Amino acid sequence: MSLLEMKVPSPGESISEVEIATWLVADGDYVEKDQAIAEVDSDKATLELPAEESGIITLKAAEGDVVKVGQVVCLIDTSAARPAGTAAAAPAATPAQEAPAAPVAAPAASAPNPDPVKPASYAAGAASPAAAKIIKENNINPALVKASGKDGRITKQDVVAAMSAGFSTEAAQGWGGTREQSREKMSMLRRKIAERLVAVKNETAMLTTFNEVDMKPIMDVRAKYKDAFAKHHEVNLGFMSFFTKAVTEALKLYPAVNAQIDGNEMIFHDYADIGIAVSSPKGLMVPVVRNAEQMSLAEIEREIKRLAIKARDGKMTPEDMSGGTFTITNGGVFGSMLSTPIINPPQSAILGMHNVVERPVAINGKVEIRPIMYVALSYDHRIIDGKESVGFLVKVKEMLENPERMIFGSKDPMQILLGL
Repeated sequence: MSLLEMKVPSPGESISEVEIATWLVADGDYVEKDQAIAEVDSDKATLELPAEESGIITLKAAEGDVVKVGQVVCLIDTSAARPAGTAAAAPAATPAQEAPAAPVAAPAASAPNPDPVKPASYAAGAASPAAAKIIKENNINPALVKASGKDGRITKQDVVAAMSAGFSTEAAQGWGGTREQSREKMSMLRRKIAERLVAVKNETAMLTTFNEVDMKPIMDVRAKYKDAFAKHHEVNLGFMSFFTKAVTEALKLYPAVNAQIDGNEMIFHDYADIGIAVSSPKGLMVPVVRNAEQMSLAEIEREIKRLAIKARDGKMTPEDMSGGTFTITNGGVFGSMLSTPIINPPQSAILGMHNVVERPVAINGKVEIRPIMYVALSYDHRIIDGKESVGFLVKVKEMLENPERMIFGSKDPMQILLGL
């Protein structure tokens, strides 16, 4: 017998321990090299743990256990023969090369080993452990998820795809009709988020300023150019790229909003790494669009799409979410009218977008119905004064209501023409 000890790799700098979120295989299963065998939670991201070699696996840690980086979590008997009726996994199915649409559990979807008794979650027609966890976390009716795994098994990717497509109101599990209670341990990621949010409220002088944006100019631009934009750039034209571009131009004029406090010093950044808050099956994540100030609208849209897919598929890494200088969050996609977003430390400010609603407004002395969005800027008053915060938000509003200013910077095109 030749046993390989699998140890927890370091997910990133400053991370010393992780939590076993989900085992994707059962004790005694035959696993393929590079097959995803577990999902581990750090305080920054959820990562997949691939098998280092093929063989029979023996688990040495349970789901929910907190283990140190470098600790042995399972053994793989590399001398074990492949069970009869199973085939080697195709090289293209490795996690590093796997396309987003391919089932994550493909290597484990081969014919089951007839000798060991599989747990109920691995029976034909049931959800895999990873899929079952997401189903439970999001209160989804499994009957509404189209299964693509062997023998009708629901894979993790099936659930993710179904969530992306959206559910009808029938998708949510109804009340059970009992007075039972259940307890569920918070993930390490969720605990860290809670800790950071409380720290922000306690350790910063957070204040929020509000404004409203007439979205008609942006909506007119989108309506006129969205088809040509999508055809030429192979990505859709959304609101987020306009807001990101407007923010980078405003940050250039108000650098304190892009700065942060480090002890008794202020750190100013000559670049804009914009965090974009996105919803994922694991909760809210904030991947970073780096050097957004140098990007075109198309480049911003492509990068946001790439990061959103990684978040949706649970492939976000700590590097994807580190180093941001400013954050944008869009509660409007969930129907929020107004909110006070919480700063993402160590940053000093965050912009909150909300839903677009037709409202009566005064235009040139007349009442007109316009699509209006309320925007909110939460900021750390220790480093950002009221004049800077209000001026920043007004500049964002001006550029969104005059999209041509994003092309020529913060100035009006006529000012450039006149040399003003």
